[in-house]
Amino acid sequence: MKFNNIKLITIALLSAATIVSCSNDDDNTPQDMEPDFSGVYAQEDQMGRPAVNTVFVSGSSKNMFNTTIPSEQNAAFQSMFQTNLEGLSPAFANPGDMNALMQTSAAFTGLLATDVLNVSLDGTTTFFDGTNVLTGRALADDVITVELLLIFGGEDFSENPTLSDDHVDSNDKAFSSSFPYLASPW
Repeated sequence: MKFNNIKLITIALLSAATIVSCSNDDDNTPQDMEPDFSGVYAQEDQMGRPAVNTVFVSGSSKNMFNTTIPSEQNAAFQSMFQTNLEGLSPAFANPGDMNALMQTSAAFTGLLATDVLNVSLDGTTTFFDGTNVLTGRALADDVITVELLLIFGGEDFSENPTLSDDHVDSNDKAFSSSFPYLASPW
């Protein structure tokens, strides 16, 4: 009998604490708060296109790449990207070799060295859909496979088939049909 009374008192206290701690913060009154941008901020990492920084920037240059503004990256890093691409990919082993975008190693690494995610404001936003290339990134885009194809696949994606696909073809869960479109957590 006493144990039941203790349970009832505990439930009553928890309920009271919950009710008292609630506030009426849903009145939608505007707040006169401005964001505070004071302080010192330092950029630590940069990855506009997944895996590009990881694969093509040499280890000793990672910090410099991550803090270089994109408009200066091509001049500072394109030759390193090209050297690393040609050393990594048999699809670019010979002078004049191209990828499926019909880009030589110099042209392709010139595109990649400026590590930004492009966004098409008036067309299809996708990493690659067979027609549109690097016009943005949709959630369902298989970005790593596209990058592997452009690095290893040669002019028609047929070269080096074992290197040209990560074999991850879908998410664990479907994307939502409403904003923010990400799959719900497990």
